[in-house]
Amino acid sequence: MPAKVCHFAINADDVGRAKSFYEGVFGWTFDPWGPPDFYQVKNAGHGLLGALQGRRELAPGVRMAGYEVTAGVEDLKATIAAVEAAGGKIIMQPYKIEGVGELIYFEDTEGNLVGAMQYEPGVLGGSSD
Repeated sequence: MPAKVCHFAINADDVGRAKSFYEGVFGWTFDPWGPPDFYQVKNAGHGLLGALQGRRELAPGVRMAGYEVTAGVEDLKATIAAVEAAGGKIIMQPYKIEGVGELIYFEDTEGNLVGAMQYEPGVLGGSSD
């Protein structure tokens, strides 16, 4: 089954300023969730999870510069193997987010940073939805 875009995140140097911007421009609403300066976007699209978060490093010297996109995958280990076989590079090894799933970040052949998440059953309304 093809991977689906399931999550996007807006990385911000000033989370409050970015929150005000997107509330005003798109009418999005934000709920605090998890760590400080992390919000869930509540109304950005049916079946799409969104976040607004402070900009961070994924690995030493590797900062997420813009929007980030995460694809939902059925098998994270198979995805890691496919990324490497296709010439990509794993930037962040699997990281477990309790109640959500397991996440990696990789760099594609063009230097783009991309997330891949094997979601826990039911998080998206189904095991691989």
